[in-house]
Amino acid sequence: MAGVSDRVFRELCKRHGADYAVSEMVASNPRLRQTDKTQRRLDQRGSSGIKIVQIAGAEPLTLANAARYCVDTGADVIDINMGCPAKKVCNKLAGSALMRDERLVGELLAAVVSAVDVPVTLKMRTGWDLDNRNAPRLAQLAESIGIKLLTVHGRSRACRFNGRAEYDTIATIKQKVNIPVLANGDIRSAADALRILDYTNCDGLMIGRAANGYPWIFAQVKAGLNSQNIAAEPTRNEIITTMHQHVDGLHNLYGSKVGCRVARKHVGWYTQYLSDGATLRRGFNQSETPEAQLKLINNYYNDPQGALAA
Repeated sequence: MAGVSDRVFRELCKRHGADYAVSEMVASNPRLRQTDKTQRRLDQRGSSGIKIVQIAGAEPLTLANAARYCVDTGADVIDINMGCPAKKVCNKLAGSALMRDERLVGELLAAVVSAVDVPVTLKMRTGWDLDNRNAPRLAQLAESIGIKLLTVHGRSRACRFNGRAEYDTIATIKQKVNIPVLANGDIRSAADALRILDYTNCDGLMIGRAANGYPWIFAQVKAGLNSQNIAAEPTRNEIITTMHQHVDGLHNLYGSKVGCRVARKHVGWYTQYLSDGATLRRGFNQSETPEAQLKLINNYYNDPQGALAA
């Protein structure tokens, strides 16, 4: 969720029912530490609840130093990324590429756990590819080193986000370790959540892509898990109001130029849930200033036909 789950998005998800939200992935390379991107990802000002910072890297000492730096700047929990399938991450032997080298995984986890006094958690996939689903073995290794919680995406690195997530491997992991395990992958509804928790016996769920443009999923899932009436789908005006708040927050976080660019992908997701959203999406993608973008949303709220008005 790097490039998506910034501070604005995380707070929005928590307001809609997420119990916590993890930061965007932060590179452990100290040369990148003072860049605008890294500093923005580390900035937890105004964040509510527990502050979890996710780090990525492939060198034990560097990753340990990054963990210390994150704790010094306010992290309550350190999450190690061993699940990202992106080529630019795996090409540096980080993210899910680490699952090919179990010895290195052990060294990385041990270095970070010994470096900080806060809980350390781990996000991973089922394995490198479908023939090498070594996540259960790595889960046991992680527990023995001191990792406090595991989140497992039900796909291998080779799968990326293709096909369907599988939960047999996650269920096996839950049987083999005593620390909490969260299931992740293809959770798009309360019904999905109930089915996956029942099948895996996991302690909780992590939702990622299904929240893009639809933060209401958290409240809906929690209602389903608590045997409550699941909230109705958001109305058109509720979607537009939330979208406006989100876009305004992005402008404030990133500044005018970058904020406008980042906002386009989020509006693209929101408008998938509007029957007439294509009109707004076309105009929004052509808008170059925060004022123009917010005016389009305001006009659209009052009159869909006026959404392209200058």
